[in-house]
Amino acid sequence: MTDTVVSSATKEVVIGFNRPFVMIGERINPTGRRLLAEEMRDGDFSRVEADALAQTTAGAHMLDVNAGIPLADEPALLAQAVKLVQSVTDVPLSIDSSIVEALEAGIAVYEGKPLINSVTGEEEVLERVLPLVARHGAAVVAISNDETGISEDPDVRFEVARKIVNRAADHGIPACDVVVDPLVMPIGAMGTAGRQVFQLVRRLSAELGVNTTCGASNVSFGLPARHMITGTFLSMAMGAGLTSAIMNPMHPEVKNAVMAADVLAGNDRDCAAWIAEHRDPETVGLRRRGGRRRSA
Repeated sequence: MTDTVVSSATKEVVIGFNRPFVMIGERINPTGRRLLAEEMRDGDFSRVEADALAQTTAGAHMLDVNAGIPLADEPALLAQAVKLVQSVTDVPLSIDSSIVEALEAGIAVYEGKPLINSVTGEEEVLERVLPLVARHGAAVVAISNDETGISEDPDVRFEVARKIVNRAADHGIPACDVVVDPLVMPIGAMGTAGRQVFQLVRRLSAELGVNTTCGASNVSFGLPARHMITGTFLSMAMGAGLTSAIMNPMHPEVKNAVMAADVLAGNDRDCAAWIAEHRDPETVGLRRRGGRRRSA
């Protein structure tokens, strides 16, 4: 099956079927984060650095980096953020912008093979982003919408994805370097949103042979106890074939659901990652000292 390989200067991550799920940290994004937006606009990237370190410590395999701040110099901010994040962590990055000039600036300073987030099915976007991806040998996130917007019909979204994959091939970009986002809608506003994504992910893997990703937290927007909804959604989407997600690994409900799904799918060999994450530290300490745990 398809493997999507991305890398930093020193580390490679593979998104693929029958492999451990790839968690892409979502926190370095000023959208909806007023303090982060203000700080980045003022040239203060301390929160970006802290978020990068916190997410990788929590287990993120990659990080999404976005600098979309209204009326700011997004290309300059994104380039600065990419350089900073790569200076403090070795995980590969998803360079995230809807502005082509910002993507160009981020790629120019990136060391390795990035994931470009993103391209849509809009003709103008296809003609500007795909040559950039091809020129740099990058991988790209394909968003399943076009000039008509986001269709509520999953068959229409599938055809948009097929169009992007075919157009990417015209530019010499193989299907393994296209990671499709089927688009997750809030389940509180659209009761079929979950079923639609599961259906789309199955078709994308079976018919197009591509890897998939999504903005996982969208599904629970506006709901109470939303991290439980997001975690359950991810485990179900993984069962349908989802291979990565832009998510927050610092929420235990979400991260544990992903890790448990990897165990049950047989993608966590010998349950090693699960055991390492959840081993009782007191028991480990006693074993190292050759002692026995005292009964309560």
